[in-house]
Amino acid sequence: MGFGNIGWFQILVVLLIVLLIFGTKRIRNLGSDVGGAIREFRKSVSEDDSEEKTEDAETAADTTDSTDSDTPRKPDSSDSSGH
Repeated sequence: MGFGNIGWFQILVVLLIVLLIFGTKRIRNLGSDVGGAIREFRKSVSEDDSEEKTEDAETAADTTDSTDSDTPRKPDSSDSSGH
């Protein structure tokens, strides 16, 4: 099972060369940085989704409030209008 014309042995050789050039510390740091970037990306996407849901709920509430304010109010019997 390979990737096109590249076999597992060729991939292993390339990874070994990368390990020799960069060393384990740099590769570990690179992996940590990539993981942190992915974590931040997921966090920002989930925050954007929650903000959109909040905005949709506020818009729905504003629509409900505006229809309530358009209806005329009946005066309460407790109004002290003097009549």
